[in-house]
Amino acid sequence: MAAQKSAQKPPGRTDHPAPNATRRSEKSRRAIYDAALALVADVGYPKTTIEGIAARAGVGKQTIYRWWSSKAEVLMEAFLDLGEQAAQAAGQEPYVIPDTGDLAADLKAVLRATIDQMTDPRFAAPARALAAEGLVNEPLSREYVAKLMEPSFQLYVDRLRAAQEAGEVRGDIDPRIALELFVSPLAQRWLQHTGPISYEYTDTLVDYALHGLAPRAQ
Repeated sequence: MAAQKSAQKPPGRTDHPAPNATRRSEKSRRAIYDAALALVADVGYPKTTIEGIAARAGVGKQTIYRWWSSKAEVLMEAFLDLGEQAAQAAGQEPYVIPDTGDLAADLKAVLRATIDQMTDPRFAAPARALAAEGLVNEPLSREYVAKLMEPSFQLYVDRLRAAQEAGEVRGDIDPRIALELFVSPLAQRWLQHTGPISYEYTDTLVDYALHGLAPRAQ
């Protein structure tokens, strides 16, 4: 009797096998990426399902469950791939923030490029979906930060350190904290719709971050 009970399936357990990325078909993988990105843009993340992605991609849902364990994982990987494809198409891989010797101009240029991406529906819909899901899904949030945010932050850190060496900013600042003076306000405004995002806005963020709010010496 005890043996029978131990063999029973626990409540809520599914029959989906553990994901196995080594068995992927490139054609099916690409179709699933495209389907996930298109579906979340069309119906939003809450209404996006594994079944919907499978139907749109023309594959069985078991194919998806064989490679990913959740729709969040599918969308995360699809979004990472979208960024890589865009960088390759633009010949920008690996990307670094240019060092022209003018820190303000370099930061304004990269933030303007960020605005372009934030307002591009191809990137905006999945980015918002992942950010929103990350608020209630800590493992996904940590993966989102590690794979998407931290590599971008490191680019700013590298540029700010170069500016320290050139004497453009104080040597005692922590670049990792300093970058949040212009990156974090933009992210908040974009995510929470607290105001419009524009080139003028990010240019102003850079000016405030680099020059502060106190009156400038004449």
